Amino acid sequence: MHAFGNLVPAVLLRLDRNPFHHGTLGAVRSLGRKGVEVHAVVEAGGGPMARSRYLRAVHQGPDGGSDGLDPDAPEALLECLVGVSERIGRPAVLVAMDDLSAIAVARIAPMLGERFRIPHQPDGLPARVADKAELSRLCARWDIPHPETVIPASGAEAAEAARRLGLPAVAKWSRPWLLPAGSGLRSTTLVHSAAEARRLYERSDEAGCRLLLQRFLPAGPDTDWFFHGAFTRGGHPLLAGSGRKELSWPVRTGLTAVGRWLPDPAVEEAGLRIAERLGYQGILDLDFRRDERGCFRLVDFNPRPGAQFRLFTDATGLDVVQAMYLDLTGQRVPEPVPWPGRVFVAENYALLAALRGRQLPFRREPSVRLAPPRRPPAARVEAGPEPGAAPGVPAGRRPDPDETPAPPAAAAAPAQAPVEAVDPAGPVRVVPQGERGRVEAAWFATDDPKPFLAMLAAFLGRGAGKGARVLRRVPAHGRRTARAVVRAPRQRARDLTPPAPPAVPAAPAAPPPPAAAAEPDELLTR
Repeated sequence: MHAFGNLVPAVLLRLDRNPFHHGTLGAVRSLGRKGVEVHAVVEAGGGPMARSRYLRAVHQGPDGGSDGLDPDAPEALLECLVGVSERIGRPAVLVAMDDLSAIAVARIAPMLGERFRIPHQPDGLPARVADKAELSRLCARWDIPHPETVIPASGAEAAEAARRLGLPAVAKWSRPWLLPAGSGLRSTTLVHSAAEARRLYERSDEAGCRLLLQRFLPAGPDTDWFFHGAFTRGGHPLLAGSGRKELSWPVRTGLTAVGRWLPDPAVEEAGLRIAERLGYQGILDLDFRRDERGCFRLVDFNPRPGAQFRLFTDATGLDVVQAMYLDLTGQRVPEPVPWPGRVFVAENYALLAALRGRQLPFRREPSVRLAPPRRPPAARVEAGPEPGAAPGVPAGRRPDPDETPAPPAAAAAPAQAPVEAVDPAGPVRVVPQGERGRVEAAWFATDDPKPFLAMLAAFLGRGAGKGARVLRRVPAHGRRTARAVVRAPRQRARDLTPPAPPAVPAAPAAPPPPAAAAEPDELLTR
């Protein structure tokens, strides 16, 4: 275990109002267990994270929080952080825990230099990489695989782009932190028609940013990967690793509910190359989606710690938050000792994902059989080999075992077909028994149980509140349903009565007296 000296206080800034943001709790525990004095600038009360024994104090964030803060004019945040600094009484390390915080801090960093130690991010870099339109341009410039993207300039172009990319298509707002609260606009939407894409584009003024359309990459087993890293000046890595989402919430599209540390050369090489090209300093979290050809495509760049950053804790206890803290305080960052196979579980989201996806958080070990001979991959046009990539392997794709020489240890083994894992849900990479590490829980910790209990109470309370709101609506719905059920037998009787045989023409009978007007059947019309 490495020791911390020169214990400078740390301030965690989170403008996101999500009370279940477990990444902030992970940072509190990571630094607090090393004896660092940890403060948090969050929403009022701080949520379950505020119950941690490792948190010195909770400070109220700027008025209005994320809803009232303009990242291009963050004077309210500057005033708030100056007040926090004065209360602490000495310089502190400032760690932004969400995108908006990272973007706003980069804007006011020159005015905080004497009060906080902040990673150097020139030219508004966090805003550039978090902007999905700018990210697509960077990927095109540096030959980094990225989903095919179109930035329409009109509603007609949006409709045409949706048809050309193929439906469904993914629609994203380039700067989701600008979306107004209560507008119903979501950062990412799946559009199923050209008309839907046109209507979404027509709300660009309301969104305050540009709309992007991307080719949809289907999700499945072994498709969602991420990369975490802490970097010093010049984009030199202090600690980095790649992992795979086992479960996510919302299912297949959201944050990591269960993740596993799995080294992958293609993902790691892409993440390290991006940081080096940018000269990135600080912590980053990248999301990748593997397409049907096995190519890893960068879909998101988060200039801050991911909520699951504690997954990448090495054998000595070092993680990316600790590595950045040591670097900013002028201390030596020890050489990391990787611990692949570790598993991270966000208990509340893992439960929801397992119930909704009808899948256990830890899948049963897939069966193993001899795989049939592989067909050679279809020829593709590529921008060129990436630096450090294996010869003949397209950019961003994991090298095929048939394209690389076998290790020397395999020379004595009898020749046989490659062994692959076969799972009912699709091909899934199997973790060797020797690489399986311990499970890191987002909330539960034996040395700090109160946040878990507070989360559980708040989580169950929120569920009970939703149930109570449903129950309060039952009487009204019950009355309408009762009326519909009472009318239903009469309607069925009319429908089942056989038609009368044709009768001899006679004088027209007098019309029956008009019946009282009946309400429409809610069970049929709703």
